[in-house]
Amino acid sequence: MSASELQYIKLDIQEMGKKKSVNPAAFSSELESFSSPTEGKLEPLHEQICRRIRELRKKKNWTLEQLASLSGVSRSMLSQIERAHANPTLGVAFRIAQAFGMTLGELVETEQPPPRIDVIRAKDNTQLFRDDAQCRIRTLSPLHLEKDVEFYEVTLKPGGILKSAAHFDGTREFLTIEEGAARVTSGDESCDLGEGDSAHYRADIPHQIENLAAERTIAFLVEIYERN
Repeated sequence: MSASELQYIKLDIQEMGKKKSVNPAAFSSELESFSSPTEGKLEPLHEQICRRIRELRKKKNWTLEQLASLSGVSRSMLSQIERAHANPTLGVAFRIAQAFGMTLGELVETEQPPPRIDVIRAKDNTQLFRDDAQCRIRTLSPLHLEKDVEFYEVTLKPGGILKSAAHFDGTREFLTIEEGAARVTSGDESCDLGEGDSAHYRADIPHQIENLAAERTIAFLVEIYERN
């Protein structure tokens, strides 16, 4: 899709969006009209829109009849659109977008493949899990992996203790001390760790990490949940 084609569509959508009370009946002639069925393939932009409609319908597990009922567009025309044999007008696209519960812009914009490299920036405050008198915890793993694998940078402040209740059955933690010293307790067992030391222990029972250094202690903590 070229930048000029995308900008053209966005301008049309913006103009339509400025009408705060859009009445589909006011656009009846447009809503009922389609471009003539084409011989051969449509332009690449139109192909993307047709494919997008088909993908959205299948994602919701809707039949063509269900989408037709929700959008007011006939089943036969939807079938032609999905097979790229017809090009929906802006009005028809508006109806289809409403059926999916989205804006025209969201319908037109094709989903981009997820990036191969997911970056969490140092100044991303949305990743700050906790910051109080005891410790500062920053999440280093993507938030959508919560309750699967979690990776944290834990900064224990002088005299700070990170106390945790029992997590789900089978949960384990892996701790590495980057700077300072700490005492790890899991249940009724404890051990002291210095810089470069690592420990793994049960986290499905009460556990804690206590700062033993005069200054701060920095550690990296990995929490792994058992898959059911």
